[in-house]
Amino acid sequence: MIQRIQTIFLALATMAAGGLLGLPFASTPEAEANSSLFADQVFNINDHMVLLVTFLLAGVFSLIAIFLFKNRKLQMNLSIMAIIATIIGLGFGLFIFLGDPEHGDAGFEIGSLMPVLILIFIILGWRSIKKDDKLVRSMDRLR
Repeated sequence: MIQRIQTIFLALATMAAGGLLGLPFASTPEAEANSSLFADQVFNINDHMVLLVTFLLAGVFSLIAIFLFKNRKLQMNLSIMAIIATIIGLGFGLFIFLGDPEHGDAGFEIGSLMPVLILIFIILGWRSIKKDDKLVRSMDRLR
């Protein structure tokens, strides 16, 4: 059923992934000429293609998983793939940020919390899907 709690969690994960398109991870008070990340004062997912692809994949996987409510196994697999994509994107974003020598006075922005929110919402959605699957299997045993 589409009106289950996992739909809300997966929709929130999709919205958080979409919100990353407009929110920066970090910013500096002024542009850094020597830095590839902070040449425009902000570091966001548009600065690197791998970040853009991984977080968009996480959002697309969670959006598709919403409408696969009749196939819970595929829904759980898509949720796991979205979790993996989010972890890869988060790790790669941290690697890029910490690898840039010119990030000394950079301050974190709200966009740096979004991958963590995506991860939390997808995990909660996956747990709810698993509970539903367990409930359906227990009802099948009673027949």
